[in-house]
Amino acid sequence: MKFRFTALGLLSGLLLLLCFSFVLLKPTHKVAASVGGQITGTVKLDGVAPKAKVIDMSKEPSCAQIHASKPATTEGVVVGSGGGLGNVVLYLSEGYSGNEPAPSQPATLEQKGCLYLPHVVALNVGQKLVITNSDQTSHNIHPMPKPGGGNPEWNKSQLSGSGPIEVTYNGEEIAMPVKCNVHPWMHAFIAVVKGPHAVTDDAGSFKLDNVPPGTYTLTAWQETYGVQTSKVTVAPGKPATVDFTFKAK
Repeated sequence: MKFRFTALGLLSGLLLLLCFSFVLLKPTHKVAASVGGQITGTVKLDGVAPKAKVIDMSKEPSCAQIHASKPATTEGVVVGSGGGLGNVVLYLSEGYSGNEPAPSQPATLEQKGCLYLPHVVALNVGQKLVITNSDQTSHNIHPMPKPGGGNPEWNKSQLSGSGPIEVTYNGEEIAMPVKCNVHPWMHAFIAVVKGPHAVTDDAGSFKLDNVPPGTYTLTAWQETYGVQTSKVTVAPGKPATVDFTFKAK
């Protein structure tokens, strides 16, 4: 009888020890999986930027009125204070092997004042893109992906006041041009990537969040000046800094 109690006691102790070890190990695993770094930096233009051209919207009075006090201009090269270059897509072109699901929050592309806002939109493979029309006139959305790249070409009209158009892309592509067949001055770009990414603001600044620790090739894409790359190593919970400079043509 004494032996039975002793055996039961040992078994109970082992079970308690296993449960205690599981409780201790489980949070540690979660923390390790959620630790992510950050990549920040700026993209600048070295030299004189080409002069933006004023867009003539006289054939669409409702949009021309929106820009009456400040005429809209082309956005092929947008340079802010200090030479910061806007509308540059930053993404991890090598080294990233994550298989995280696409973000539930959709990316958006708005047609307002007969312009696409933003001029460059970046999203993940499988992430929803919601396209809206806020103008009093109808538009035509025509993304033009590269042939054989895994993304279908389509061309849809969107009437004033109509509901949004929703689409997802399954192939990486940097970056597909978008045009409006009704208003030929309307142009945008859709960049489809895997993993953390960013688009520079008007000051040329960017930030990639939730980057797993590792060494990557960070690529900067700009519609006029092409691409640049840089190797970067990200440590757990610590920001890395990368700066790019494009030469003006």
